[in-house]
Amino acid sequence: MPIPTSKSELLGAITDRFAKLDRALDAVPAELADEKTMEGHAKGTFMSPNNLVSYLIGWNVLVLKWLEHDRNGETVIFPEVGYKWNQLGELAQKFYRDYSEHSFDENRDQLARVKDRLIAEISERTDDELYGSPWHGKWTKGRMIQFNSSSPYENARGRIRKWLKQKTL
Repeated sequence: MPIPTSKSELLGAITDRFAKLDRALDAVPAELADEKTMEGHAKGTFMSPNNLVSYLIGWNVLVLKWLEHDRNGETVIFPEVGYKWNQLGELAQKFYRDYSEHSFDENRDQLARVKDRLIAEISERTDDELYGSPWHGKWTKGRMIQFNSSSPYENARGRIRKWLKQKTL
């Protein structure tokens, strides 16, 4: 799928890639959802399918936070307060912990809800706001949203499919 360059393309990418991810997650047996046998986001770590869903929730919530701060005229701290771009492995571990109390099904429901909130936020913006000028470095707001929503959905789908094959499921 090409990189989105408009609001409609961004919304389409998020919707399409989420639907494909959701179908892949349907194939994860409940009894294996918390098994940490999938390569993690930090070198030398392992995660479970539930951790992967937690990671996606964390990034989507973070994007919503960025958009809220931007809308309110507040400084947006990228990627997150206390983290630098070279500390994304540590940030992933934080996301795993943030949602570790929830079951796989609960986290999947939460991911769907936060994705819907993200779609609503994007829908309120114009093409020009999303793609008309840089927002963080050389990246537009639309590209930053895509980097942290539809692209990770696609990556996560690939990880789940690979893990399912390894499990012969």
